[in-house]
Amino acid sequence: MKSKNTKLREGDEVIVLSGKEKGKRGNIKTIVGEKCVINDLNLSKRHTRPNPQLGITGGIVEKEMPIHLSNVMIWNSSTKKQDKVSFKEEKGKKTRIFRSTGKDIK
Repeated sequence: MKSKNTKLREGDEVIVLSGKEKGKRGNIKTIVGEKCVINDLNLSKRHTRPNPQLGITGGIVEKEMPIHLSNVMIWNSSTKKQDKVSFKEEKGKKTRIFRSTGKDIK
């Protein structure tokens, strides 16, 4: 399922607003629907059984779990704060900008 959200994209640095990871920052790895997976955040432990035919060793594996997009905001590195995303259209090309400073997002 393709994401309808155009404000946040894969690779953006975001800060988590709520939950057990509140206040932590990371980069978006993937976006699926209304949720995103952030590198090294919201880790969950999964106990896996060994399967020699598939080459899977058993044990406890840590896996990154998705966080809802409403619980993250983009990080503005120039102001060192979270920020909202706005759009600016020039010559028929739509670009994302930080709402507080008006600067382009990479």
